[in-house]
Amino acid sequence: MSQGLTQQLGRFVAEIARTGVPAEVRQAAKDGILDAIGCMIAGSKDPTVAIALQALSPASGASRLWFTERKVAAIDAAMINGIAAHVLDYDDTCLRGHPSAVLVPAICSVADEIGASGAQLLDAYVVGYEVWAELVDRESGFHQMKGWHPTGIFGSIAAAAACACLYGLDARQSAHAIGLGASQSAGLMANFGAMSKSFHVGRAAQAGVVAARLAAHGFTASPDALEHPRGFLNAVSPTGEVDTSAPARIGQTWQLPKRRVNLKKYPTCYYTHRALDALLSLLAARRVAPEDVERLEVTLSKEHALALRNAQPQTALAAKFSMQFAMACALVAGRVSLAELTDEFVMRPDVQALMPKVQITIDPKYDPQMPGAAYADRVTLVTLDGISRSEAVRRASGHAQNPLRADELKRKFIECLVYGGYAGDAEAFYKRLLAIDTLEFLA
Repeated sequence: MSQGLTQQLGRFVAEIARTGVPAEVRQAAKDGILDAIGCMIAGSKDPTVAIALQALSPASGASRLWFTERKVAAIDAAMINGIAAHVLDYDDTCLRGHPSAVLVPAICSVADEIGASGAQLLDAYVVGYEVWAELVDRESGFHQMKGWHPTGIFGSIAAAAACACLYGLDARQSAHAIGLGASQSAGLMANFGAMSKSFHVGRAAQAGVVAARLAAHGFTASPDALEHPRGFLNAVSPTGEVDTSAPARIGQTWQLPKRRVNLKKYPTCYYTHRALDALLSLLAARRVAPEDVERLEVTLSKEHALALRNAQPQTALAAKFSMQFAMACALVAGRVSLAELTDEFVMRPDVQALMPKVQITIDPKYDPQMPGAAYADRVTLVTLDGISRSEAVRRASGHAQNPLRADELKRKFIECLVYGGYAGDAEAFYKRLLAIDTLEFLA
């Protein structure tokens, strides 16, 4: 009798735990790991993290909180580091979600606990990414339209697989870990713009550690938790158009080197990035004073517009999910960086006055390579003198098909560490992480 999807993924996880992945695939994992660690440290100063620390009161353990000298239990480290990795919304995105912000806190907490090597850490990241890709590719619908935050629902399963790989679980145990991860899937789009969005990520990372640990000790899940008619894939499917029966393609073609991750240039929702590139390009060609703007029109997909739910945000968290703020910020500051994502900047009178001038138009033409996205996002800037200028962008800066340069990646990493108050040598730390595959331990 042939194995179902859950069992096939369990077998894949166990195989990678034994053999590792090819060197070129490990290399492709580095960008996501470096970027997530930088974002963890930058996010550590957010009040959300302080609240989580106070509320959870984590016990001492072997796993570091990356932004302190403190070490706590792996389960707590995964949660808190996950919140820190995502709270600024500066972490990478692909596979309809934010895989690195989930996977890196989860596997780093386990790696600290068991003394895993850098190569093992990279292998575990690849496992999580590949499992995530296998599952998301089986769905033709757009999970966000049903209210699901894909990072939360896929992240717990991918993190469970990644942690199972690090723990060296066999195929049966790994399948149980995946099933246990699936039962912890959660995350609602309605919670975007609040602290709870980063909780989705922290909880998914923690769920992965919990699932793998339980499975390692004999805790079981259904052998068909993913593909059963009442299993994960059918339960979260927006339209019921999901493939639960095709054999797993995982491991046949490595998805990570082919698709990679999209690294963020701006610390706002990724759905604002194409429009930001377009507007900043227009402003670079001809600077426009904010008071000279008559209106600014942004054309994007219905799905992306719905995620950007805050037309007149009053806080930095809400502003991350506001096209109106993104455009106003670029006009006022000439950039969108961590320095502008503060409650004080959001509430500036000139920023608040500009936001009502931003008009949203829905584009029905979709990009076949980016589910839910318009073929391109367009910005049209009209000034009081009647001049109208327009620009469209199809691939945002940092997209896998329009990657940031090596110096831009390094600059972002170091800026994140400075923002987070990192006390060490940021450049030396960056160089060390570039050679993570050669490290005996990730210290």
